[in-house]
Amino acid sequence: MKRYFEFVGADDSRVSGKAEKFWEIDVVGSDVLVRFGKIGSAGQTTVKQHADSAAANLAAEKLVNEKLRKGYTELTKGVSEERNKDG
Repeated sequence: MKRYFEFVGADDSRVSGKAEKFWEIDVVGSDVLVRFGKIGSAGQTTVKQHADSAAANLAAEKLVNEKLRKGYTELTKGVSEERNKDG
């Protein structure tokens, strides 16, 4: 199931100090697909292959937990589609 997250807030690594980023994850079979970038852009996509679907789901949950710890907020499907029409 595809899940969508956004981070809007302070980012010390940026000159402006403000970040507006999205991060989306999906597990398809044994692949974990991640799309990320600036809100409103199409972003970049990465795919990581795992031994099986169980390993892919475990890896995806680990990544989701990392994003939540960093302050990302999960949004509903309708919101994510509206925010990133190019994606």
